Amino acid sequence: MAHAIGALRSEITVPFGVNVLWDAKSSMAFAVATGVSFVREIMTGTYASDMGLWNPDAGAALRYGDRLGRSDVAVLYNISAEFTHSLDRRSLADRARSAAFSSIPGAILVSGTITGEAAAMSDLEEVKKALPDTPVLANTGVTHATVADTLKIADGVIVGSPLKYDGHTWKAVDPDRAAEFMRIVRKAHKD
Repeated sequence: MAHAIGALRSEITVPFGVNVLWDAKSSMAFAVATGVSFVREIMTGTYASDMGLWNPDAGAALRYGDRLGRSDVAVLYNISAEFTHSLDRRSLADRARSAAFSSIPGAILVSGTITGEAAAMSDLEEVKKALPDTPVLANTGVTHATVADTLKIADGVIVGSPLKYDGHTWKAVDPDRAAEFMRIVRKAHKD
């Protein structure tokens, strides 16, 4: 990953970030190594998943980044990881408040159950109500048809699959689909 980012770094003209799936410390290492602006990662909680138990350690990851001189990296905390079940019985809002209290997140992310599946609007509302002064982003499943409504609650969205050819996760980005998505976003911001 570091090699690919390094090879493309001089061509990237917008802020960008990294995510080493399910590995907060490695995400911070890549942030330091590649000079990115943000990390998007599951930083807190304990989860049961298809790949076993998952128990990230935000404190260790943040201290690691700080020791390496990158305390400026914005951290986007995903508090409802895809492909998992949280073993934490607190409400999503309480988990969000805890993550925001423990450090200053660049944003709190709310996901659906799997890639491409939307977060429940009620979950976005609950988290935004709990953290009105913290950016809250819909992390999965936002489509051309739902982005305007989602942006009435969330401060932003992270989107992938709907921008791909045929809306398929594993295909390349379709410039026409991406342009249409952004047209809808711009219109939603004007309304």
